[in-house]
Amino acid sequence: MFELIKQFLSKEKASRKSRRRVNESQFRLAIQSGWACRASIFALFIAGLAVISFTGNSPAPFKNFFAFLLILLAATGQLWINHPQTAFSNARLSLLLSSIFFQILAFKALLLQGEHGRIDPRLIPVLLPYALAPMVLSVVFRKQHGLYAAVFCSLWAAFLPPTMDPALLLISLTSGFVAVYATFQVRRRGRLIRAGIYVGAATFLLACLLGQIGPISWASPADTNWKLVAIQSLAAFGSGIVTAMLVSGLLPILESVFGVTTDISWLEMADLNHPLLKRLSMEAPGTYHHSLAVANLAEAAAEKIGANPTICRVSSYFHDIGKLVKPEYFTENIRQGENPHDALTPTLSALIIISHVKEGVDLAIKHHLNPLVIDGIREHHGTSRLEYFYQRALSQKKDAELGSKIMNLRSDDIPEVDRSTFLYPGPRPRTKETAILSLADSVESASRSLDRPSVTKIKEMIDAIFAARISDKQLDESPLTLNELNQIAESFLFSLQSMLHTRVAYPKPLKESSQKNEETEIVVHNIKSA
Repeated sequence: MFELIKQFLSKEKASRKSRRRVNESQFRLAIQSGWACRASIFALFIAGLAVISFTGNSPAPFKNFFAFLLILLAATGQLWINHPQTAFSNARLSLLLSSIFFQILAFKALLLQGEHGRIDPRLIPVLLPYALAPMVLSVVFRKQHGLYAAVFCSLWAAFLPPTMDPALLLISLTSGFVAVYATFQVRRRGRLIRAGIYVGAATFLLACLLGQIGPISWASPADTNWKLVAIQSLAAFGSGIVTAMLVSGLLPILESVFGVTTDISWLEMADLNHPLLKRLSMEAPGTYHHSLAVANLAEAAAEKIGANPTICRVSSYFHDIGKLVKPEYFTENIRQGENPHDALTPTLSALIIISHVKEGVDLAIKHHLNPLVIDGIREHHGTSRLEYFYQRALSQKKDAELGSKIMNLRSDDIPEVDRSTFLYPGPRPRTKETAILSLADSVESASRSLDRPSVTKIKEMIDAIFAARISDKQLDESPLTLNELNQIAESFLFSLQSMLHTRVAYPKPLKESSQKNEETEIVVHNIKSA
């Protein structure tokens, strides 16, 4: 026993020396959320607006620049009120303002080409990339940011021509809204091309209605330059498709530079052929199937409350990868009659179980998993207590105290049970996705112990787990509301009913000899009755 404890502690000590950690330096935090960096981002954006305003043949560049600043003031206020997460994250703010700036810059560049005669000015209204920023931000940050970009890009674009153009404003607004609608919850790159076709069709129809294509003389068709109309029509459709192709190619670069992850990339990460998941399926099959079940529960609950279901699914796949280090010590992998914890003290058992969180973070960093997945590994147990081993330790202490009274030993010789030894290191869940993962993990684990599960039993189990998490303050740092918790509980109940359904017990087929015996008994009985 002593040798086993010594061996385990030596392994744990060695692992701490080489354990990988996420760097949280002060410099990095200043870059991520510091005011100085944020002020620099706005200063660069204002400088870019100034360059755009004073370039070209604008009759009133100072007036345009003042209008740009007023629009920027309104945009900043809107961002601070409706999107505080982006307003106070320098990476997200940089991506948002960069996308908007490059769309305005593309508008200005094409207008200058038209002014200098390098492009036919009649093609400019249908060549402008109206959907660039709305499409990028809708895919990366969801539809609210896409609509934000569509509105403010259109307002800035309206002041770019020498005279304000209402048609340009309307086409830009509508095409941006179509781009956001067509890219809502995009999970495959092919849908971006379809969104580009929609944007091109919207641009073409609006350009026709507002007289930007042609002019077309329906009274005398022979006077219409149909070649120009065909070129303008192709340009309208082509601009939308080219914009979508450009966005599709830029997304991996933007994700890498700004540290964001789109639903497309999350779906690619959900591939079960990942080396860690393949190891899990082979070395810890019980944990692997538990992770798949948790993923189904968490994804359905996330969809119900408007959280990100793909993050929940991927995080669920990897949340228990730390069990790969000692899979045989976890209940879902223990074979019947071979419980290794029977030979260990409760304290050592708790140490082994709790270590799977640190080991999971170590493996996740080694395999370069997404930081949000690492957060799910660290937070899915929060600071909760290993109740089984804690109560077992208290029981052993009580037995020792009774034995000491019989043998007249001093109570000081009995070691105290340190409660902190049985607590997970945390932190507690800090996002909706990790909170859902934490609840789904507990509910799925508890559901395996239900005997003849019914709707009532499942509901009572879910309510008990939720109440325990709330009373233990494990959800205090997550943004979940009580209404969302009720919706999550309903989703778990529905999912578990499907997962734990019972089958009808089919009657066993009678053997041929027993059937003949029954037939003989029936015949004899009938003869006697006669």
